[in-house]
Amino acid sequence: MTSIDYMCRLLISVLVGVLLGESMCRLNDEVPMSLSPAEWEVMKVLWESGPAAARDIHSRLPTENMWATKTVKTMLSRLVAKGAVAYDQVGNSYLYRAAIDRDLATRREVQSVIGRLMSAASSPLLAHFIDEVELTDDEIRQLKRMLDAKRRSNRAQP
Repeated sequence: MTSIDYMCRLLISVLVGVLLGESMCRLNDEVPMSLSPAEWEVMKVLWESGPAAARDIHSRLPTENMWATKTVKTMLSRLVAKGAVAYDQVGNSYLYRAAIDRDLATRREVQSVIGRLMSAASSPLLAHFIDEVELTDDEIRQLKRMLDAKRRSNRAQP
């Protein structure tokens, strides 16, 4: 599955949850911050490679960023302050590691995007993502069950 498919599936999942009225408060408690695009790049390195020193994180970042090691250290400090990254001191070095789950952080970010995109009508947004993703028959059945459940709960309400 490509990262685009993953993101689209995640967006559909979160949006259907919003349509079903599921609370997203748990995400707000577990992932209390928003990450900048640059911070996401650093977090991706930590999620993919595990604990690493700042110089190793720097070497694994995309070369087009052209960030100095000091810039990466500054971002790591900010991520530690946000609670997204933790570290262990080993001698004179620090090993940084992700302190938040990738899926939870991604869901939080998706929730934020959906909140900004959605106005009174969520159907066009859901339809767009359904059009963009190659869904399996099982996924289509699951979405249909979720939407049918939403329809039944809407009819049951006074």
